[in-house]
Amino acid sequence: MKLADVRREYLKKGLRRGELDENPTIQLEKWIAEANELELTDNTAMTLATVDSEGQPSQRVVLLKQLDQDGLVFYTNLNSNKAQDINANKKVSANFAWLPLERQVKIKGIASRISNTETLKYFLSRPRNSQIAAWASNQSQPISSRQFLMNAFEQVKNKFAEGEVPLPDFWGGYRIKPTSFEFWQGGGARLHDRFEYTPSQFGWDIKRLAP
Repeated sequence: MKLADVRREYLKKGLRRGELDENPTIQLEKWIAEANELELTDNTAMTLATVDSEGQPSQRVVLLKQLDQDGLVFYTNLNSNKAQDINANKKVSANFAWLPLERQVKIKGIASRISNTETLKYFLSRPRNSQIAAWASNQSQPISSRQFLMNAFEQVKNKFAEGEVPLPDFWGGYRIKPTSFEFWQGGGARLHDRFEYTPSQFGWDIKRLAP
């Protein structure tokens, strides 16, 4: 396969200024809902980009667990690489890509820890095995084998066999407060439609960007 020859046209639909909601959070909600209606796999998955203390960028996919006017919330181990990066540099970027719809959304923002109360409420809603896995995995740290991980899982499972699984003190949530949104819709001949939202005194300014 010659990578330079891999291409296709983006012909699903265009995107016009009049189709956009004045509020980017509402517009994002609409696009997530449309992806959900089509039953796209992992339609709430977003690529989260962080930068460490040495200026090295890193990316990984996380799941969006809450979206409102205050921002976007995801959860993680607080000792993980992503959490350490955020401790060093709170500026992050997130990207949603719904390739079957020829759409993506890029969000820049500032990440901050959410309250323990919010974290606990979400943790208690998780499946029990997911709660146990949060305890068993020392996220981002080297381990000797898959079996080591499974043994740790079984140990935690036995430890909390009776009653509820408590919230680990090393597990929590982050809220991304957006500083900009960009909505991208594929177009023919690479003439894609791009609209950027930036904060203004009266809400959000919206401008079209060249593809």
